Amino acid sequence: MRRFHRSDRVSGELLHEVSSIIRNDMKDPRLGSFVSLIKVALNNDLKRATIYVSVYGSEEDKKNTLEALKSGAGFVRSLIGKRMRIRFAPEINFVLDDSIEYSARINEKLKEVLTEPDDEPVDKTDKGYEE
Repeated sequence: MRRFHRSDRVSGELLHEVSSIIRNDMKDPRLGSFVSLIKVALNNDLKRATIYVSVYGSEEDKKNTLEALKSGAGFVRSLIGKRMRIRFAPEINFVLDDSIEYSARINEKLKEVLTEPDDEPVDKTDKGYEE
């Protein structure tokens, strides 16, 4: 049975609070409407947090949203310090995570491959063909 470390519990709460702050408190116009927080990687001393975000939209939307999040990291940190019961609010770094978009592209490619018609007739003289 896996024991949960304090950093695991704090990262879960941090994910919840940062999501709430982005949704309700940040007013930056560069912030896209479809921002998803994927995960929080918190080091063991709880002083640095890397927050992985996914943004739905064009490359420019992603760039602008990431800039808005990075410029608002101090604001997010100050609200975290007020809302959470931890000694130090961690230094926050936002990182763009394209894994969801990448898996969607892979799924599309797989669908294309699986739905392509088999145009080549089967040559019965090939090795390995059995009737």
